[in-house]
Amino acid sequence: MEEELKCPVCGSLFKEPILLPCSHNVCLACARSISVHTPDGEPPVQQSRASASSDYDYLLDVDKMSLYSETDSGYGSYTPCQLKSPNGVRVFPSSSAAAAAAQRLCSLTCPLCHRSVSLDERGLRGLPRNRLLEAIVARYQQHRAASAAASSSGAPKCQLCDRNPVDAAVMCEQCDVFYCNACQQRCHPSRGPLAKHRLVAPSGSQQQPGQAATGQPPATPRKPATCVEHEAENFVMFCCSCRAPVCTKCMEEGRHAKHDVKPLALMWKQHKCQLSQALNGVSDKAKDAKEFLVQLKNMLQQIQESGVEFEACLVAQCDSLIEALTRQKAKLLTKVTKEKEYKLKVARDQITHCTMKLRQTTGMMEYCLEVLKENDPSGFLQISDALIKRVTSSQDQWVKGNLEAKVGPEFHLTLNTDSLLQTILQLDFCQGKDVQESPLLKQMQQAAAGSGEADTVTESPGVETGPSVPPAPLLQLEKCCSRNNSATLAWRVTAPQANPIEGYILELDDGNGGQYREVYVGKETVCTVDGLHFNSSYNTRVKAYNAVGVGPYSKTVVLRTSDVAWFTFDPTSAHRDIVLSNENQTVSCNSYDDRVVLGTAAFSKGVHYWEVCIDRYDNHPDPAFGIARINTVKDMMLGKDDKAWAMYVDNNRSWFMHNNSHTNRAEGGITKGSTVGILLDLTKHTLTFFVNKEQHGPTAFESLEGVFMPAVSLNRNVQVTLSTGLELPKNRKQ
Repeated sequence: MEEELKCPVCGSLFKEPILLPCSHNVCLACARSISVHTPDGEPPVQQSRASASSDYDYLLDVDKMSLYSETDSGYGSYTPCQLKSPNGVRVFPSSSAAAAAAQRLCSLTCPLCHRSVSLDERGLRGLPRNRLLEAIVARYQQHRAASAAASSSGAPKCQLCDRNPVDAAVMCEQCDVFYCNACQQRCHPSRGPLAKHRLVAPSGSQQQPGQAATGQPPATPRKPATCVEHEAENFVMFCCSCRAPVCTKCMEEGRHAKHDVKPLALMWKQHKCQLSQALNGVSDKAKDAKEFLVQLKNMLQQIQESGVEFEACLVAQCDSLIEALTRQKAKLLTKVTKEKEYKLKVARDQITHCTMKLRQTTGMMEYCLEVLKENDPSGFLQISDALIKRVTSSQDQWVKGNLEAKVGPEFHLTLNTDSLLQTILQLDFCQGKDVQESPLLKQMQQAAAGSGEADTVTESPGVETGPSVPPAPLLQLEKCCSRNNSATLAWRVTAPQANPIEGYILELDDGNGGQYREVYVGKETVCTVDGLHFNSSYNTRVKAYNAVGVGPYSKTVVLRTSDVAWFTFDPTSAHRDIVLSNENQTVSCNSYDDRVVLGTAAFSKGVHYWEVCIDRYDNHPDPAFGIARINTVKDMMLGKDDKAWAMYVDNNRSWFMHNNSHTNRAEGGITKGSTVGILLDLTKHTLTFFVNKEQHGPTAFESLEGVFMPAVSLNRNVQVTLSTGLELPKNRKQ
């Protein structure tokens, strides 16, 4: 409540408060300091004063015009001087001339709402004095003094003394701190920004700095409120039109004669009742706010505990992934070790065999050389036939196959980590309430909603099996997922069987609700199916078999592939002169001849779009961009055979090319930093290109049926970077 009892200008408790028309209060002395004289009531001043007051003439004229404007919102501009009160409100400096002209025509601006009021010839005496607020301030001062005396056996102590605090001499109302004389002079000097602070006695009575406290003066009896215009008359009625109390003479002589007036006691009780009812509503809201604040404070501890628990769970999950990756790394290293040991064994055996053969051949050659040195013809002819046969037979042993290594130094083991790396980079929290659904389950629900089915997971017709036939496997939805145009499924058997399971059969339909086909037969319980159609929904099911027979199908699960394709360049199918970098997204060439590189994605239906950015472009070569079959020629420009469809472009124009036929020439070439977009529509059998967002095509090809892969041909003067997973271009021409 103390903030409600402080003047907004001086920051101290109200002293002789007056009530402004906007219902705010200021001290009478503060009102004199912020009142502004209008030009009509400006008293004559000396030349030195005139120069100081002329700075405000224009602003005061504007403020006065705002008061009488019909379109005024009720708020005038308040532009005082650079002086500020201790409470931060700008005030005008008081002067003897201003004090002498206090009764003249002037205006007053509320320091809180900045609403201006024009004073009449009575000046500040025309504003009512808020005696109720004055009485509340007096009671508050008495209560504070009594509380201070009750809480301390002696006088209040200084709050800034480091050791052995002494009795306080003064208290600052703005700082609400008790000071002894030494601390007050050191920490709260009466100069600078602290000069306007009000220092009072520790008991609450006003006291000058450095004086001792004299105690709280006795309370004076309250005087009845009297009329401002008729000082001898008490208020007896209340004017409902002016919202102000009036006396009897005001109703007879003054401007309230024809106004709606009611008894003061009646309006007093009525407004007290209204204020009480309003306070009841505010009290309920304050009670709710207090309870809500308690809940928020309790939530702090709960958030702290939940955060620690969730962090531990996250660390455990990530550690399990790292552990699984470590185990898989050990398995892969074991395979590499076995492959290395096999190659070493084969190479060592071949070395041993070749060394033995070479030793035999060398010995025979040395013997033959010695025979050739003999001059006896008869003796030579006796053994020459046999030696010739031996040399010929030894020569036949060193055929081309025996002089070729059975193994090479390369390890033909390719580890594709692109999908796993992208999955790790996309690892994030699923937003949900109590139960978080897996992404696969959400895909199943969306597919069911789109097809109008009641349930996405449906029970397949049962198969009559014997007691030893394996039961239907249970698909583990939390481990099933789909990425790009591939799907991974995992399943398990609920209970062990007397006859062990020999394998599983996984079946998928064609993506259009057609017949099922087997895609996997084996003992593994996790299978990834690649090469599916993009933007398609596949029904999948699995069954187990053993020596007795084949068990029933599992529940049918709907898998939906990605709407857009994410892919990179394929190093396995690229020409040997092709150089890949940036995780196989950037391609260049070591040859001056055109070389072809394909993408890792394969398209057979749907609409797909990707872009290629030109990173380097020297000497105006002709790179080509488009699609090709897997068996296209890799050592010439893309589109020169009948297995590729492309657009080749230079720095000025572009051409479509298929089977070495050039068509659809268009203006607009490429430079370094240009972007080439490729739009493949296998529904309409069209191919469209975009060079720096400018469309070339579409061009229809009747032969666009089958499986196609993104392709690029370039030489060493060009380097490009691939961008995939893009939405279709907007505002494209059909």
